[in-house]
Amino acid sequence: MITWKDDNELFAMMKKELYSAVIGDILDKMNYRHQFLPQRIQPMREEMVVAGRAMPVLEADAFEELSDGQNPIMKKNFGLMLEALDDLKENEVYICSGSSPSYALVGELMCTRMKILKAAGAVVNGFHRDTRGILELNFPCFSYGRYAQDQGPRGKVIDYRVPIEMDGVRINPGDIIFGDLDGVLVIPKEVETEVIQKAYEKATGEKMVAEAIRGGMSTVESFAKHGIM
Repeated sequence: MITWKDDNELFAMMKKELYSAVIGDILDKMNYRHQFLPQRIQPMREEMVVAGRAMPVLEADAFEELSDGQNPIMKKNFGLMLEALDDLKENEVYICSGSSPSYALVGELMCTRMKILKAAGAVVNGFHRDTRGILELNFPCFSYGRYAQDQGPRGKVIDYRVPIEMDGVRINPGDIIFGDLDGVLVIPKEVETEVIQKAYEKATGEKMVAEAIRGGMSTVESFAKHGIM
């Protein structure tokens, strides 16, 4: 049975040994069958992997840079985005949703601050911008793709460290976010140990199955022996 002493060890192991498909399979078997975020959320580079704890950020559409309305948050540039960035902790994922997908929710300067704070990555339910700069940082960033239109006059962060949803997938503060080139999923905190241990066992078993098939074993025989496919 795989064990770990802290989050640093856990997330290093996950990035080395696990992948989204095997984690998703375990979540399915445990009847957590809607844990993948929308398919259009993709890594900026195929080799990027994110593993960390959710720091959820709630964004909302706005229609001017600064508002004279009743909500004091709307009178601030970017709402609470700057405060949310500065509150990031080591191994946390800046994960943002709530707005319409018509502008970029993350850019180079934001990712620079995240990297300095040792955050694990950024996952947004929308676009990124400053593509070259983020790639030079080599910071794990997952989004719909590149689109330079700014959030400044179009959206504001209205809260953070609160539950959010993406296409019906609930994300609570402290849940584990894992993503690779096949997708991003959420591991609820209350079942994380069981999910990760079982995923590690399945990943190890899949390596044995692959070796058996390469050695000439049929898929029927392999599944009968190992129960993995």
